[in-house]
Amino acid sequence: MDLFSAMKISSSGMSLQRVRMNTISSNLANLNTTRTAEGGPYRRKMAVAEAAPMEGANFADALDHSIRQVKTVEIKEDKAPPRLVYDPSHPDADARGYVAMPNINLMEEMVDMINASRAFEANAAAARNARNMAQRALELGQR
Repeated sequence: MDLFSAMKISSSGMSLQRVRMNTISSNLANLNTTRTAEGGPYRRKMAVAEAAPMEGANFADALDHSIRQVKTVEIKEDKAPPRLVYDPSHPDADARGYVAMPNINLMEEMVDMINASRAFEANAAAARNARNMAQRALELGQR
Protein backbone atom coordinates (compact mmCIF):
# COMPACT_ATOMS: atom_id res chain seq x y z
CA MET A 1 0.00 0.00 0.00
CA ASP A 2 1.37 3.40 -0.91
CA LEU A 3 1.14 6.52 1.23
CA PHE A 4 -1.52 8.09 -0.98
CA SER A 5 -3.81 5.09 -0.36
CA ALA A 6 -3.35 5.59 3.39
CA MET A 7 -4.37 9.23 2.99
CA LYS A 8 -7.42 8.25 0.90
CA ILE A 9 -8.53 5.76 3.55
CA SER A 10 -8.14 8.36 6.31
CA SER A 11 -9.97 10.90 4.18
CA SER A 12 -12.91 8.52 3.69
CA GLY A 13 -13.02 7.98 7.46
CA MET A 14 -13.07 11.72 8.12
CA SER A 15 -15.84 12.14 5.55
CA LEU A 16 -17.98 9.51 7.29
CA GLN A 17 -17.42 11.12 10.70
CA ARG A 18 -18.45 14.51 9.26
CA VAL A 19 -21.70 12.95 8.02
CA ARG A 20 -22.24 11.36 11.44
CA MET A 21 -21.66 14.70 13.21
CA ASN A 22 -24.15 16.45 10.88
CA THR A 23 -26.72 13.73 11.53
CA ILE A 24 -26.22 13.92 15.29
CA SER A 25 -26.48 17.72 15.16
CA SER A 26 -29.79 17.41 13.32
CA ASN A 27 -31.06 14.97 15.94
CA LEU A 28 -30.06 17.29 18.80
CA ALA A 29 -31.58 20.33 17.09
CA ASN A 30 -34.90 18.49 16.74
CA LEU A 31 -34.98 16.98 20.23
CA ASN A 32 -38.34 18.63 20.97
CA THR A 33 -39.85 18.81 17.46
CA THR A 34 -43.36 17.38 17.63
CA ARG A 35 -44.50 18.39 14.13
CA THR A 36 -42.84 17.65 10.80
CA ALA A 37 -43.90 18.04 7.18
CA GLU A 38 -44.47 14.26 7.04
CA GLY A 39 -46.71 14.47 10.11
CA GLY A 40 -45.91 13.39 13.64
CA PRO A 41 -42.75 13.96 15.62
CA TYR A 42 -39.21 14.13 14.21
CA ARG A 43 -37.58 10.71 13.84
CA ARG A 44 -33.96 10.10 14.82
CA LYS A 45 -31.58 9.80 11.85
CA MET A 46 -28.54 7.51 11.60
CA ALA A 47 -25.71 7.31 9.06
CA VAL A 48 -25.21 3.86 7.52
CA ALA A 49 -21.71 3.02 6.29
CA GLU A 50 -20.07 0.14 4.47
CA ALA A 51 -16.56 -0.95 3.54
CA ALA A 52 -15.86 -0.32 -0.14
CA PRO A 53 -12.91 -1.22 -2.35
CA MET A 54 -10.37 1.53 -2.91
CA GLU A 55 -11.17 3.54 -6.02
CA GLY A 56 -8.33 3.96 -8.49
CA ALA A 57 -5.88 1.85 -6.49
CA ASN A 58 -3.13 -0.12 -8.24
CA PHE A 59 -3.13 -3.36 -6.34
CA ALA A 60 0.46 -4.58 -6.44
CA ASP A 61 0.11 -7.58 -4.16
CA ALA A 62 -2.46 -9.80 -2.45
CA LEU A 63 -2.40 -7.71 0.74
CA ASP A 64 -3.56 -4.62 -1.13
CA HIS A 65 -6.68 -6.48 -2.35
CA SER A 66 -8.03 -6.56 1.21
CA ILE A 67 -7.67 -2.80 1.78
CA ARG A 68 -11.00 -0.98 2.02
CA GLN A 69 -12.19 2.56 2.50
CA VAL A 70 -15.42 3.51 4.24
CA LYS A 71 -18.39 4.89 2.34
CA THR A 72 -21.66 6.44 3.55
CA VAL A 73 -24.52 4.45 2.04
CA GLU A 74 -27.57 6.28 3.36
CA ILE A 75 -29.09 8.33 6.15
CA LYS A 76 -31.70 6.08 7.73
CA GLU A 77 -34.60 6.90 10.04
CA ASP A 78 -34.81 5.07 13.36
CA LYS A 79 -38.01 3.01 13.40
CA ALA A 80 -38.37 3.11 17.20
CA PRO A 81 -41.73 4.46 18.38
CA PRO A 82 -41.94 8.03 19.64
CA ARG A 83 -41.71 8.76 23.37
CA LEU A 84 -45.07 9.60 24.94
CA VAL A 85 -44.92 12.46 27.43
CA TYR A 86 -47.89 13.51 29.54
CA ASP A 87 -48.50 17.22 28.93
CA PRO A 88 -52.20 18.04 28.48
CA SER A 89 -51.41 21.75 27.93
CA HIS A 90 -49.23 21.05 24.85
CA PRO A 91 -50.92 21.96 21.51
CA ASP A 92 -50.04 18.51 20.07
CA ALA A 93 -51.43 16.53 23.01
CA ASP A 94 -53.88 13.76 22.18
CA ALA A 95 -57.26 13.25 23.90
CA ARG A 96 -55.55 11.51 26.86
CA GLY A 97 -53.04 14.39 27.28
CA TYR A 98 -50.00 12.61 25.85
CA VAL A 99 -47.61 14.23 23.36
CA ALA A 100 -45.63 12.10 20.89
CA MET A 101 -42.01 13.30 21.23
CA PRO A 102 -39.05 12.38 19.00
CA ASN A 103 -37.41 9.01 19.65
CA ILE A 104 -34.11 10.69 20.58
CA ASN A 105 -32.11 9.90 23.71
CA LEU A 106 -29.94 12.91 24.60
CA MET A 107 -27.26 10.83 26.36
CA GLU A 108 -26.99 8.40 23.43
CA GLU A 109 -26.57 11.29 21.00
CA MET A 110 -23.87 12.89 23.16
CA VAL A 111 -21.94 9.59 23.38
CA ASP A 112 -22.25 9.18 19.58
CA MET A 113 -21.00 12.75 19.11
CA ILE A 114 -17.92 12.14 21.27
CA ASN A 115 -17.30 8.87 19.40
CA ALA A 116 -17.54 10.57 15.99
CA SER A 117 -15.31 13.42 17.12
CA ARG A 118 -12.60 11.07 18.38
CA ALA A 119 -12.81 8.89 15.27
CA PHE A 120 -12.39 12.02 13.13
CA GLU A 121 -9.34 13.04 15.18
CA ALA A 122 -7.83 9.54 14.82
CA ASN A 123 -8.29 9.61 11.04
CA ALA A 124 -6.80 13.12 10.88
CA ALA A 125 -3.77 11.93 12.86
CA ALA A 126 -3.32 8.94 10.53
CA ALA A 127 -3.47 11.24 7.47
CA ARG A 128 -1.01 13.65 9.11
CA ASN A 129 1.39 10.77 9.85
CA ALA A 130 1.15 9.50 6.26
CA ARG A 131 1.91 13.01 5.00
CA ASN A 132 4.90 13.29 7.36
CA MET A 133 6.22 9.92 6.18
CA ALA A 134 5.94 11.02 2.54
CA GLN A 135 7.70 14.30 3.34
CA ARG A 136 10.54 12.50 5.11
CA ALA A 137 10.90 10.08 2.20
CA LEU A 138 11.28 13.07 -0.15
CA GLU A 139 13.88 14.61 2.16
CA LEU A 140 15.85 11.34 2.12
CA GLY A 141 15.80 11.40 -1.68
CA GLN A 142 17.33 14.88 -1.71
CA ARG A 143 20.45 13.79 0.18
